Amino acid sequence: MNLDDWKSQIKRGTLEFCILLMIRRQPSYGYEIISTLEKYPLLAAKENTIYPLLRRLLKEGWISSAWQESTEGLPPRKYYSLTAAGQEYLEAMSKEWSDLLAAVQEIKGV
Repeated sequence: MNLDDWKSQIKRGTLEFCILLMIRRQPSYGYEIISTLEKYPLLAAKENTIYPLLRRLLKEGWISSAWQESTEGLPPRKYYSLTAAGQEYLEAMSKEWSDLLAAVQEIKGV
């Protein structure tokens, strides 16, 4: 395995967590999520990764969606919001994430 493969594996598990964190802060539409993630090269992902992930999160009940009219004559956008079940899931993920970071820091000796 090379470094790119390892980074890809880390990214796969982290994207879901980051998307839920973003949606918790404020309802967001798909392109907005993609654009925000592009600010962080390690997390940048294309539509063919993000939209299937959003569909899976919808199916699992962690998020909900609603169409909203946009300004300036643009087509309506589908906004994603965190559900109550999604909030509980995110809280559990946050605990696991904190525990993981603490363990890695301890092992690193930091």
